[in-house]
Amino acid sequence: MDDETEHATDDRRSLGDTDGPMEDVLEESFTRQVEEGMQRLSRPWREVLVTGFVGGTEVSIGVLSMLVVLHETGSQLLAGIAFSVGFIALLLGRTELFTEGFLVPVVTVVAKRAKARQLAKLWSGTLVANLLGGWLIMWLVVWGYPSLNAQLVESAAHYATAPLNGETIVLSVLGGAVMTLLTRMQHGTDDMTAKIVAAVIAGYLLAGTEMFHSILDSLLIFGALHTGDAPFGYGDWLAFVVPVLLGNMAGGLGLVTLLRLIRSKERLEEERSS
Repeated sequence: MDDETEHATDDRRSLGDTDGPMEDVLEESFTRQVEEGMQRLSRPWREVLVTGFVGGTEVSIGVLSMLVVLHETGSQLLAGIAFSVGFIALLLGRTELFTEGFLVPVVTVVAKRAKARQLAKLWSGTLVANLLGGWLIMWLVVWGYPSLNAQLVESAAHYATAPLNGETIVLSVLGGAVMTLLTRMQHGTDDMTAKIVAAVIAGYLLAGTEMFHSILDSLLIFGALHTGDAPFGYGDWLAFVVPVLLGNMAGGLGLVTLLRLIRSKERLEEERSS
């Protein structure tokens, strides 16, 4: 290659030419997402439920860590960092959290490498199993750490008694977007340290700034209900979680996944035609 041709190639890459290094990284990330999505969506019901149940227990450990730090320091921001223990456990344990299913499985279905019914199975099974696993661990937390009960009720009341208004909806949308962004960041690198840093960032944003998250907030509410001192009941939880769940899905699918699909339009067409 002569100097003129080499310089022209460099110029095209600096302007975003599709053969540039950045496109190679996105290509690798897309391929990883589809391959992982095929594996996750092909699981039988037993594996979906067990993986989701364990994921719920791991997030509960993050909730416990958050409560301890909040009880000792009174700092919600520090508590958010402590909560990231749950996300790190999900990463290293390769378990499933409902709100982590808005990018990889959806990309796989749109690429026609899996069926919509498989996505419905993953979402429904993981959601129910997350809640069941979290309900159990929060019952143990209440019995094992009674000194945290007052803090638990106070933290849960912030969500369970929140009115359904514009702020609630926006915080739910942001919560879903942060979780899907976490998935995207972790799939954009093979470096485990970088993945852990991403988990800490997401935990800090989600719990530290008190965004609304269908699973995390439900576990706090379950724990408060286990204490017997909560000024709300399971009906209040249900009224809270349904709109938050929809907001999480809108944020994850609309603000992150949709843009990823648009960015990877050509690769999606290749997958569909192969």
